[in-house]
Amino acid sequence: MKTVVLDGYGVNPGDLSWQWLSGSGEYEVYERTGEKDVYERTKDADAVIINKIVFDKPLIDRLPKLKYIGITATGYNVVDTEYAYKKGIIVTNVPAYSTESVAQHTFTLMLELMNRASVHNESVKNGKWSSNADFCYWLSPQIELCGKTLGLIGSGKIGTRVAEIAKAFGMNVIMTGSTMKEGRVSLDKVLSQSNIISLHCPMNKDTDKIINKENISKMRDGVYIINTSRGGLIDEKAVSDALIHGKIKGFAADVLSCEPPKSDNPLLAAPNTLITPHLAWATFEARTRLMKVVKENLENFLKGNIQNQVI
Repeated sequence: MKTVVLDGYGVNPGDLSWQWLSGSGEYEVYERTGEKDVYERTKDADAVIINKIVFDKPLIDRLPKLKYIGITATGYNVVDTEYAYKKGIIVTNVPAYSTESVAQHTFTLMLELMNRASVHNESVKNGKWSSNADFCYWLSPQIELCGKTLGLIGSGKIGTRVAEIAKAFGMNVIMTGSTMKEGRVSLDKVLSQSNIISLHCPMNKDTDKIINKENISKMRDGVYIINTSRGGLIDEKAVSDALIHGKIKGFAADVLSCEPPKSDNPLLAAPNTLITPHLAWATFEARTRLMKVVKENLENFLKGNIQNQVI
């Protein structure tokens, strides 16, 4: 059996190992694969391991030997899973490996919006404190989380973990999700009552650009928004406009609609905006858990005991 890893660098830039693949037979690992090279590198493969490489119907039709696609992520929109299933190809993903890391990064962004520690650190190192007339100063309002209402859009594992952490800060938490389980509230209530809104829902036809001009108009003036889920949840032009006009006080995101972003993305120049390069999931601990499950997924496929299959 031959296994090919097409874009391994994002998951493993060198601090983990692919050596375990030797147990499944012949294997090749590529750090990155351009679109024009995908077919040539996979035409003889029985199994492929991918992160962001697109496997659509035309490509799948060109790969009659392919029996398995292992996705090194939770999301699997890069693969036409229905067509793969029809062709007898098993597709697996890695659920829930990054819950703690993404929840942690959500609060990294939230706290930076509230306190701007990095801005103050830079000012100190540029000499402002040394030359200051008083023993302290602040360049932005310092905002306490305790007592603020955090509205969560998404009630899965990450959203639930964020809620737990928020309560430890003394925040009031309200949450909406795809189903109205006990304790859940409507989307309109989250929009209208929250001081801070954090997104933790999947990207689908119901959530596409859920933060749009109409929904922003329902929010409190001076609301803060955080997105560590999917870039497509945000109408980036509408959010940029709301930041410029002050309706949204601050916005932080780890994801954008196009990654890497185009230089004309309106959020890159918007005021009071923090953007990190889709790294919330990428702690060493989370990537170690991910690699363990990727290995188990392939090994179980070889044994005929499929786990984490997506259809």
